[in-house]
Amino acid sequence: MIFATGNKGKAREFQEILGNTVGEIQTMKEAGINIDIVEDGKTFEENALIKARAIAKEINYKEPVISDDSGLEVDFLGGEPGIYSARWMGEDTSYDIKNAELIRLLEKADEDKRTCRYVAAVAVVLEDGTELCVRGTMEGEIAHEPAGENGFGYDPVFYVPMYKKTVAQLSADEKNAISHRGNALRLMKEKLENR
Repeated sequence: MIFATGNKGKAREFQEILGNTVGEIQTMKEAGINIDIVEDGKTFEENALIKARAIAKEINYKEPVISDDSGLEVDFLGGEPGIYSARWMGEDTSYDIKNAELIRLLEKADEDKRTCRYVAAVAVVLEDGTELCVRGTMEGEIAHEPAGENGFGYDPVFYVPMYKKTVAQLSADEKNAISHRGNALRLMKEKLENR
């Protein structure tokens, strides 16, 4: 299965959760695919499908393709940054700056209005053109200050009440057990196994 990403770490995570259901997962680079894909969908699902379809078309549907799109939705900000999570405040803006801005924007928010969620959509396009798409979420709150070294992106300010820690303070096992991506991948594994 080809994964519409260049991120080997993410491919490893997908492989761990999906196991033998999909065989070996290769990144685009490992499969020798080098195309630019414009993600102009309005939802995480649309963007995940755009990527999977583009790769499937590029390889003439010879192998199944998997892709994902994910981001952070903050309720107090009307769901922003949403599908623009990676590009919010500019693509080259560091997450230290983005996280500081999130904290600033929520300064006046009541405690019960700091809710947020990570969202991940995982899409698969099979050799016969069949398309599958699932969504996984992880609920939390925006922390009052960043904490932890284990995560990336918004993880230092994404507080998980169940653990009383930010995502960046969780172990890899704790994170995989509850993460939006893990939840989406487990749903996709079920769909693929029940085909």
